[in-house]
Amino acid sequence: MPPQDSESARWFEENLRPHEPMLRAWLKSQFDSGCDIDDIVQESFVRVLDARQSREVRSPKAFLFVTARNLALMRARHCAVAKEDSLAEFDHSGIIDESIDVHHAVARSEELEMLTKAIQSLPDRCRQILTLRKIYGMSQKETAAELGIAEHTVEIQSVLALKKLNAYFRKHTAPRRGL
Repeated sequence: MPPQDSESARWFEENLRPHEPMLRAWLKSQFDSGCDIDDIVQESFVRVLDARQSREVRSPKAFLFVTARNLALMRARHCAVAKEDSLAEFDHSGIIDESIDVHHAVARSEELEMLTKAIQSLPDRCRQILTLRKIYGMSQKETAAELGIAEHTVEIQSVLALKKLNAYFRKHTAPRRGL
């Protein structure tokens, strides 16, 4: 439900409402069907609007998506804990799947953790641009408009981000000697 005061309603219609279909599609692709998409979208709108009351929201779309992701993850964790309690007395011995390749799962998890650390090591502007371009799939022009900077700056910062990521990976994946 949109806000009641006209300024907030206008801001909502201009900055949040246009992203609702993309947000719904993204949530459906990332989280299982048991996730109540409608509730998460509405709660995300409310939280972004509440945050806007106390501070400026520079990237409403990015803030909306991050808020929705965090809400969905929080609900998934809550459901997992609730399920864990209900499955405590269940005999799991007959359902162990030995076909799962633990080595690949661990390697993938470690790679994802390293990528996260590499992105977090970037300067703020580089990280913002990389996130908008690569995670949210925004064009160079859209990214520049979202951040209120020149397209040339987006281009330069993108190249800088990739160079810094490359250096990070070279430094942290160098072969270890003496092992």
